[in-house]
Parts: sequence; C-alpha cells; structure tokens
Amino acid sequence: MPDPAHHAGLADGARAIVGQLQQAGFLAYWAGGCVRDHLLGRPAKDYDIATQARPDEVLKLFPASHAVGRAFGVILVHQDGHTYEVATFRRDLGYPDGRHPEAVVFTGPEEDAGRRDFTINGLFYDPLSGQILDFVGGRADLAARTIRAIGDPASRFAEDYLRMLRAVRFAATLGFSLDPATAEAIRTHADCLRALSAERIQGELIRLLTESEHPGQALDLLNRTGQLAVILPEVAALQGVAQPPEYHPEGDVYQHTVNVLDQLTQPSATLALACLLHDVGKPATQQRVPTAGGGERIRFDRHAEVGAEMAEQILQRLRCSRKLTDQVVLCVRQHMRFMEVTRMRRSTLRRLVMSPTFGTELELHRADCLGSHGHLDHYEFVKQFAESIREESLKPAPWLTGHDVLAAGVPAGSEIRYWLDKAYDLQLEGRLRSRPEALAWLTRERPPGTARHSNGRPPDREAD
Repeated sequence: MPDPAHHAGLADGARAIVGQLQQAGFLAYWAGGCVRDHLLGRPAKDYDIATQARPDEVLKLFPASHAVGRAFGVILVHQDGHTYEVATFRRDLGYPDGRHPEAVVFTGPEEDAGRRDFTINGLFYDPLSGQILDFVGGRADLAARTIRAIGDPASRFAEDYLRMLRAVRFAATLGFSLDPATAEAIRTHADCLRALSAERIQGELIRLLTESEHPGQALDLLNRTGQLAVILPEVAALQGVAQPPEYHPEGDVYQHTVNVLDQLTQPSATLALACLLHDVGKPATQQRVPTAGGGERIRFDRHAEVGAEMAEQILQRLRCSRKLTDQVVLCVRQHMRFMEVTRMRRSTLRRLVMSPTFGTELELHRADCLGSHGHLDHYEFVKQFAESIREESLKPAPWLTGHDVLAAGVPAGSEIRYWLDKAYDLQLEGRLRSRPEALAWLTRERPPGTARHSNGRPPDREAD
C-alpha cells in the first residue's frame, strides 16, 4: 500500500520546485504521468516537472542539483529528501536508434506535449493555480478510458519501440482500452521489439504482470497485439496445446496460463513469473496414449522438469537476476509435488514447508488449481500442516554432527551425508527425540567396520 505521508511529501516537494521556478519568472508545470494519476485520484510514484527555464537557469536556481541530460534539457533537482526530474520544454529531432533523440530544440509547452507518447501522458498541471493544459486531448481520453498515441502512432513507436509494451501496460494497469489505430500500429510494428535490450523488455514485462489488476488479461492483450510471440515465443506456443478435459475444462495450456495469472493480486515478480512459466514445458512433453477403452488420453510426463530448464533459458535471455531466476526455476520444477502431499512422509512434508520458496510455491499451487479444475484439497491439506507446526521450529538443529558419524566408524566421504540425512529425517518425524537417542541409533545401525553396500550406498536398515 502507498505510504500517504511519503506521497504527500513527494507532492509538496514537486509543488515547491514549481513555485520557485514561477517566482523566478518561468513557466513551470507538473508533467506526464503524475498529472494523469492526479486526475485519476491515484498516488503518483514520482513527479516530473516541465519548464520554460533552460538547463543552466535551472542549475542556477537549484545549486545542489546536477545534470544527467543537459543536452536534452534534463536536470535532477533534490528537494526535501526527494529527487525530481526537471526538463526544459523541447521538441525532439530524429530517433536514429529507436530510443534517443539525435538532438533537441527548446520550445514551449504545446510542442513539448506533442513529442510525448500517449495523450493521457501529455497533460500539464499547475499545482499552484490548479490550471490544466491539454494540447492533445488527454482529458477526453482519460474520461473515455482510452490509451491513444499522440499524433501518428507509427511515428510515436518509431521514436521508442518500448512504447508498444508501455501501451499494453498502461491499458492493463489502468483498466483502459487501446485506441484501435494505436493497437493496429502495435500489431504492424511488433517485430521491432527485437531491437530493444533484454533489460528494458524485462522491466516492462514484470511491471505488466505485477501491477495489473488482472495479469492474465494483461498477458492476453500482449498476445492480441502481436507482442507476446516476439518477446516470449515459448508462452505464445502454449496456444492450441490441448489438455485432459477432466482436469482442465478451461481449454488449452495458454488459456490455463491466463486463468492462473488472473488468480493473482499484485504478486511478487517471483510468483508472477512462476505462474507465467509453470507449464511452459507442456508442448515439448505432450503425448497421446491409448486407453483400455480404445480411446486416448493426454499426458505431459516430466513437463515440470522440462519447463524448469526452459524457464531458466527464458529468464537468462531476459537478463533477470540470478536470485530471481533460481527462485522461479525452483518453483516451476517443483510445482507438481503438491499433488503428492497427502501421501508424503511427515519429514518430507516438513522439508517442503521449510523450503525458502514455500510461500510462493503454495500460492502457485492455489492459482494453478483455481485456474483449472478448482479443487483445493491438496492446498488446504498442506496449508493446515504448515499452520499446525507454525509454533514449532520448522528447522531444528540436527542431533548429530559429522564428527559423531566419523566417531561411529563411518569413513570420510559421501557416506557421512547419508547417515546425517537419515538421522535428521527420523528427528523430524519424532522417532529420534534427543541427542542420546540419536547416538544410540547410530551406534546400533552403523557399528564400526560395517562394509558399504555393494551399490555404493549403506544398507537401508530402517524401513521407509
């Protein structure tokens, strides 16, 4: 939830900067997204200020500021513990790299509005007088809940291809629709996304999935505008992959993925990406096997393992962090194990609950069920188990150490880990209740000089 005090302080600082610029004789307004959010009654994440003042004049008025894009008229101003981008009104001249203008010409507010991406982001607001400047029809599109490119959509997207992804994000996060001409321009030019850096695509994708009220519908809009096949062809390939109707009455794997994502509410990046990719291995593992009645059934053997390998490749391609990648891959690899929880040993269940990604895995399983057959039996079972041991230490210190196992006559090497793991499982199950009991068990089960089993593992004396 937004912090009201932080937001109020952020807005106060932006208001003070506008006041200081106006007092010095310059036009100055809030600009872009903060105006949109203000008119929608939403808290703004940041405040940008557009002004008639040239960069040198801004630096003179705010000595503690510094230039990050002086040639483009952009100065970072520090005010009351916050940092604001103050930019001189400008018109951009050419975008040879599909992102940065070749040069700029300092102008007035009307031309500055015309260079921006969407009409709802092309508004200016004077926080001192309450005046709104609208040169592009932004207020009408806010009222109509429409995302419309300013001017010619193809020209706006050629200036920065990321705007095509941003159009979908704005539509999804605000609950708006895409203007038909804007949507058609995106479909026509979607292949240009290949020119973007992986990091920029990743940033928009994660925001799309974590900030949208309905992440599944956001994904579907990405698909309907032709962008999904370009940035995530593995997910687009889920379309048309049939599933067993008794478990998946919703239809193919793609529709299931949409449904699963739509069960989420402002998820973490880990959970959102795990839900997005949890069944990405199904197309490669789909089999149709005959049944006793002469029909056939659909199977996806090892799809979780195959999907985990694919997820790792996808996230590496998107330049996700190692930590995020590892967490998502683990969730994808293990998402089917919840189907076995009612048959698991207590020690195995405890290990599941002790996993650092357990909370994410549990939410993935809940969304997976609600996005298909709707049964939450296994979810409720493992949730109740986790709650029943919440008061206990989920990861008690083991009774035995490697020195204890060595002292019992076990030679150094991999056999040490075997006996430590076996003792810890019995401890978690409550079958070894103290260190003396554990030592006595070890002495009984592994007397000095006992030979290793012929298969390289110690003989399993304890029934599992």
